Amino acid sequence: MRILVVEDDKDVAGFVLKGLREAGHVVEHADNGRDGLFMAASENFDAIVLDRMLPGGIDGLRLLETLRGQNNNTPVLFLSAMAQVDDRVRGLKAGGDDYLTKPFAFAELLARVEALARRGKGEGPITKLAVGELEMDLLSRGVKRAGQRIDLQPREFRLLEFLMRHAGQVVTRTMLLEGVWDYHFDPQTNVIDVHVSRLRQKVDKPFATPMIHTVRNAGYMLRPEQP
Repeated sequence: MRILVVEDDKDVAGFVLKGLREAGHVVEHADNGRDGLFMAASENFDAIVLDRMLPGGIDGLRLLETLRGQNNNTPVLFLSAMAQVDDRVRGLKAGGDDYLTKPFAFAELLARVEALARRGKGEGPITKLAVGELEMDLLSRGVKRAGQRIDLQPREFRLLEFLMRHAGQVVTRTMLLEGVWDYHFDPQTNVIDVHVSRLRQKVDKPFATPMIHTVRNAGYMLRPEQP
């Protein structure tokens, strides 16, 4: 995807740009509202990550209102330290498609941007995940393996969902802490090990082959059962 990031904070911009590029996306950057508006109006992007407070005489709200007035319907994710309900409502009423407050977990930002881009292409939201014989319904919150129902606690469900969305990839502890728990824990905490152990008891133990694997000195990986 081609993504435009309009963010004046160098640290935040660098963090977001690096992460999006590592995820395989082509990313352009503007550090003020005037340049951001010019780029958004003159080029084609699949999604825009837009800060609320911007220098250059044009803030995020005005930038987006101008774009929508030009019938530019590129999906926009607001990224802002302005976290009050009224702030979020103003952003959405201005034409924003989603609103993420700072500080944030990159895994969540990536998931939201990719979801907006899919929606913009008319693909609609994903409601079901499947890895091999493991199935997850995101609407009913149901999980089955080989047709057998698996009852999970809310945190176990989120952990398994994260692993399924990254099936075949090594998922690090940092990714899990940010993506499943939404904030940073002490890296030495054993909370991940405890929850992964509980999840294995339900997803792997009753079946012949495991799907959740430990990758030594790296993290975990969910992959289809081997024949």
